[in-house]
Amino acid sequence: AEKVLGYDLLSLCLEGPRDALDRTQHCQPAVFVASLAAVEKLNHQQPEVVERCVAAAGYSVGEFAALVFAGALGFAEALYAVKVRAEAMQKASEAVPSGMLSVIGRREANYKFACLEARAHCESLGIENPVCTVSNYLFPDSRVIAGHLQALEFLQENARKYYFKRTKMLPVSGAFHTRLMEPAVEPLAEVLKSIEIQKPLLCVYSNVDGKKYMHSKHIQKLLVKQVVSPVLWEQTMHSVYERKQGTEFPYTYEVGPGNQLGAILKQCNLKAWKQYKHVDDLEDEEAAET
Repeated sequence: AEKVLGYDLLSLCLEGPRDALDRTQHCQPAVFVASLAAVEKLNHQQPEVVERCVAAAGYSVGEFAALVFAGALGFAEALYAVKVRAEAMQKASEAVPSGMLSVIGRREANYKFACLEARAHCESLGIENPVCTVSNYLFPDSRVIAGHLQALEFLQENARKYYFKRTKMLPVSGAFHTRLMEPAVEPLAEVLKSIEIQKPLLCVYSNVDGKKYMHSKHIQKLLVKQVVSPVLWEQTMHSVYERKQGTEFPYTYEVGPGNQLGAILKQCNLKAWKQYKHVDDLEDEEAAET
C-alpha cells in the first residue's frame, strides 16, 4: 500500500494525526486496506469461513474491497483506483461548502419534500442549482441527506416540521454520492478503463441498485456511477438476506474498521443480525501479549 500511495499508511492509521486520517484522500485508502487486512485475519483464524463465503458487499469505498475479495480486481490496481477516487472526491468537496447530515425520522417523515424545501431555501439565498438529496439509505427511518451546507442547516433548524427525530452532521468534508461529486467522475472513469476487471468469483452487490454485479463492464460502469448516486444499503440488505420463510440465515462477517454495518443490519433484519460477527484488523490482545 505504501508503494502505491507514496506515504506510510500503516503509521498514519496507528499513530495519526487523526485530522490527517479523517481527510477523504487518506480515509478511503485506509478503510480499503484495513478491510482487506481484516479478511486476511479472518482467513488465518477461520479459513473455512472465507472458503465457504457466497456473497460480499461493501459500503461506498468498501465496494472496492469487496470486489478485490471476490477476485474481480487486483489489490494494487484497486488501491490505485481508490487513491484517484479519494483525491478527486476531496478536490470536489473543497470546491463547494457542502456536507452530509445523518437523519433518523419518524414514520411520517417525507425526505423528498424536506429536500425540496431546503433547495428552495438555498435558491432564496442566491445559490444556483442547489443540491440537497438523500445520499445514503441506511435502515427503515434512517437516511443521510447530503448537499449544500445552507440546505443542511435549514433542515436542522426545521427538523420538527419534517418529523426528523434526530439530526447530526457527519464529520466529512463534502456531499458524497450526489452530483456535487461530478468532478470526480472523469478521473475515476479513466483509471478504471486502464484496469483489468474480471467477473467476480462470488456474488457482489452494487451500492447503485442493490443488485448483483453481472460482468466486468457492469462493474466498471457502476463503480463510476456510485460516486454521484445514493448508496442503497438498506435495499442491498434486503437483496442479500431475501429467502423463503424457514430458510436459515447465513453467517455474516463485517471486516474492517468499526461495526456500524452490523448496527445497521440489526435495524434492517434482526434474524440475520443474530448470525453476525465483527472482525477488526488490530491484533488480538492475548496474541499481542504473548
